[in-house]
Amino acid sequence: MINLVQNEIMKLLAKKRLLVIAVIVAILVGLFTYAQMKSVETQREKLGTSDWRASLQQQIIDTQNRLGSSRLSDEWREQLQISMKQQQYYLDNNINPSEPGAPTFVRMFIENSSDLFIPLLVLVIASDMVSSEHALGSVKLLLTRPVKRGKILLSKYIALILAVSAIVAMTALISYFLSGLIFGYKGLNAPILTGFTVENGNLDTSEVRLVSQWKFLLMDLGLVWFVAMVVATLSFMVSVLVRSTAAGMGIMLAALVSGAVLANMVSSWTSAKYLFMINLKLTGYLNGIAPPIEGMTLLSSISVLLAWWAAALFVAFFAFIRKDVF
Repeated sequence: MINLVQNEIMKLLAKKRLLVIAVIVAILVGLFTYAQMKSVETQREKLGTSDWRASLQQQIIDTQNRLGSSRLSDEWREQLQISMKQQQYYLDNNINPSEPGAPTFVRMFIENSSDLFIPLLVLVIASDMVSSEHALGSVKLLLTRPVKRGKILLSKYIALILAVSAIVAMTALISYFLSGLIFGYKGLNAPILTGFTVENGNLDTSEVRLVSQWKFLLMDLGLVWFVAMVVATLSFMVSVLVRSTAAGMGIMLAALVSGAVLANMVSSWTSAKYLFMINLKLTGYLNGIAPPIEGMTLLSSISVLLAWWAAALFVAFFAFIRKDVF
């Protein structure tokens, strides 16, 4: 098994896709770091001070002004009201929610990338794991080895787990070191509030607790890794079922993009909470962001994603073992 896994890892490295992903992440992080720097400078010039309290108070005022618009949808209005209440809670407790530094940038970048950007990076690797063997014709040679098909597919899946872990870790490290050049590397021990919950459109702060930012960041990364593994496993299944890498990528890309669109439109479609793409924003539960559908919780979303993960693994192994690939 070790030799099979090593062989799969060598294939991944030979394709240089991990290197391409690293370059893409570095470019995007550089762009977002510059945009964040300009935003901070603009805010400082506008307020005439770098005091975070004045900045947060201005954000609250801006949100109140936006809530006065009659063109806001009910869902968006609810999101803004919850966000404003959270900002006021930070202000009342004298805690800066955006402590300047690389750790804060990494946290925000990871959270905003968890449901689309990172899954897309994972998709590039996972959709090619098995279908590329058909395209190259190497699947016939691979299956002539005196090794069971299940073991061959398992080695590919283990290599995929390692690749996904590398992508998540690489994204966090690149974000940390590049943003630190501009914002500095302080802030790992900055206080962060978590435990906000939303019930019937109202913000519940009864379970709010204080944690260090490095602990919060580890929780974020754990949830992002879990989401990435679910998407990777589904892409892996599609790679087994569809012999064309392009077709497999197209299927999963359509699912992810449709999920990003549906998340803003399915508040009244309660059964949509069982779709995997509606449950990808797990980091939102840590920040108290209202779920797409009333009643969704972190536990329910994880349970749905686990069910999809298990089903995808079963289908992938069943199809690979039973399917005639010749």
